[in-house]
Amino acid sequence: MNFVFTVCDNAAGEICPVWPGQPLTAHWGVYDPAGVDGNEDKQRQAFHEVAQILKRRIELMLALPHHSLQSLSIQAQLNDIGKI
Repeated sequence: MNFVFTVCDNAAGEICPVWPGQPLTAHWGVYDPAGVDGNEDKQRQAFHEVAQILKRRIELMLALPHHSLQSLSIQAQLNDIGKI
């Protein structure tokens, strides 16, 4: 693995296990759509919104010039993407 992302805000403070190969890690916290109260349409919209947030973050990550950046620079950019 090259990258490991946590997305649950509750997991951000937990100690992550040791990952083989020392991947870069980042926290891309999003709210838990399963915790949204409301009718089925509101819940479906919440899942759609979270999916779109994560899709956009993945697109931004894939646009990074991985081969030309130092790993610390990539780490900082991955952390910044999680704030978008």
